[in-house]
Amino acid sequence: MRHDQDFIASTASVAAQTTQAGVATPESHDDDALTVHHTPRDKRDRIALRVVKFMRVFADRFFSNRYGHRAVVLETVAAVPGMVGGLLQHLRALRHIRDDQGWIRELIEEADNERMHLMTFIEIAQPSRFERFLIATTQLVFYNAYFFLYLLAPRIAHRVVGYLEEEAVISYTQYLAQIDAGKVENVPAPQIAKDYWNLPDDARLREVVIVIRADEARHRDVNHDFANKIVTRQHV
Repeated sequence: MRHDQDFIASTASVAAQTTQAGVATPESHDDDALTVHHTPRDKRDRIALRVVKFMRVFADRFFSNRYGHRAVVLETVAAVPGMVGGLLQHLRALRHIRDDQGWIRELIEEADNERMHLMTFIEIAQPSRFERFLIATTQLVFYNAYFFLYLLAPRIAHRVVGYLEEEAVISYTQYLAQIDAGKVENVPAPQIAKDYWNLPDDARLREVVIVIRADEARHRDVNHDFANKIVTRQHV
């Protein structure tokens, strides 16, 4: 069973920017898609937003304008929800003996995509030993917290990811502005990024940031849509 029309509409603006290989092109992006914000509708949404805003404050204080290093930790966190959600949706589908409506594949693909973001920025930022320790610690803590959150409140879990991706889009837009202003060196794109996103041989950091930002915008829309579906009990 395919996703309903609401899901298709919510992701169309980003999906339209993909190549036949399924990856975003650096030349095409919709500025309107970069400013999307889900207005909290109730207490659960407000809780999700506050959690993400708290995480944003921590990131701003610790990393400041070191966007490459910020991206490493951000992607460490962002790679967790898709795998957790995919696993728990898989088990739920087995328990209830029913189709998952494409949720499992979407979430696993999200996790893999975020993993590639992390691998790319590790090549770019070359994190220190302390930052690598922080990566491992952050992943361990966030995995366990998100696992139990998804078990108890999957709607809030998806909303947290939706808001987290909103912040990711903002961070990458700021990163891009720093590159364009010459404050961050526009280094050559790592080979892993050129292979994954089918970027040209002469691609640079700017192109990498643009395609990753498009990925984050899509993940934002998907997770907000999943949270909305849980609200309407289309999928529980």
